[in-house]
Amino acid sequence: MARDLRELFEQEQKNEQFVMNEGHEKRFMDLLDKEIPQQKKSSFRILKIAASILVLIGIGTLFMLNRGDTPIKTTIVDKDPGVESKTGISLGDLSPDLKKVENYYVANINLELSKLNVSDDHKELVDSYMDRLAELNMEYKNLNEELNQLGPNDQTIAALIKNLQLRLQLLQKLKEKLNEVQSSKNEQYETNAV
Repeated sequence: MARDLRELFEQEQKNEQFVMNEGHEKRFMDLLDKEIPQQKKSSFRILKIAASILVLIGIGTLFMLNRGDTPIKTTIVDKDPGVESKTGISLGDLSPDLKKVENYYVANINLELSKLNVSDDHKELVDSYMDRLAELNMEYKNLNEELNQLGPNDQTIAALIKNLQLRLQLLQKLKEKLNEVQSSKNEQYETNAV
């Protein structure tokens, strides 16, 4: 007695003919258009243009605001890409650990340089430290050349790391000196104000 339902539905569909009233689909589409009107594509295009204009205005504003904040003198200590192509290997090329050490010191040196507040009042002090920093940078390049000529050895690697440490310490001392100068000026100002 079990009958397949699919066959039963197919037979019933063949026996009964469903006919829609004339114009039923047109009436349905008219009602649908009244309830959900189609949006014009041109309004979406206008929104795209307005969004693009807002983005351009935002970028222009950021550019103009950042233009006024130029520092007096910026020195960035980084590995010179020309040195690698000319000389071959550098400290970071010897091992992943030495690369981490080199990147750590270079990043901290650049961070300390970016934190410096240079003004005309203590420009001479900063320039003297920057001259010493430039000497250490040249010494680092010479040590790097030595590393390439003689090959990696413990003395050269230690000297390269020591050079990076000295540069970082030099910048930290400069920062301390600048803080001392600033605090002494603040004390003088307070004394004069009293």
